[in-house]
Order: sequence, then C-alpha cells, then structure tokens
Amino acid sequence: MQTIQFISTTPQELQSQINEGVKNQLQEFLKLYTPKQPNEYLTRSDVAKMFNVDLSTIHNWCKSGKLKPLGLGARVYFLRSDIEQSLTPLNV
Repeated sequence: MQTIQFISTTPQELQSQINEGVKNQLQEFLKLYTPKQPNEYLTRSDVAKMFNVDLSTIHNWCKSGKLKPLGLGARVYFLRSDIEQSLTPLNV
C-alpha cells in the first residue's frame, strides 16, 4: 500500500480540491445522462374532461387531424405530449 503525504497543504485546501473534483465529475455525468420521462397515455374521456368538451368533439378533432389517436385493440389513447403540442398560441 502506498502512502501519500500532503506537504504544505491544509485540510481546507484538500477538501476544496476534493469537492472541485467531485463537482466536475458530476457535471460530466449530468451532461451525458438525461432521464427519460415516461409517456402518459390519456383516454378519450380524459381528453374530453381536460378540455371540457363532449366525446363527439374529440372524435371530430381526430377526424380533422387535430389530434393523433393511438389504438390498442378496441381502445383509443392519446399521448399527453401530443395533446400539448397540438395546442397553438392565439395572436390576440
């Protein structure tokens, strides 16, 4: 086992150097790692409640291409991110 001696280094300087090294490593890690948010799927009734509209309105929005429905068997779902992207700002 090797012995390392710190000559003319105070404990505060050593702690500062260690903190700086750990901080740099964490910054490099955070640059490479971005957590992926899970997709949130909404049903037709969820979307209707969100916008306070009838289910027929949701059906019409799907037919006109305003919303992108996803299907699994006989069920219809919408991605929350797609719903939020379909909203357009108004220039009033």
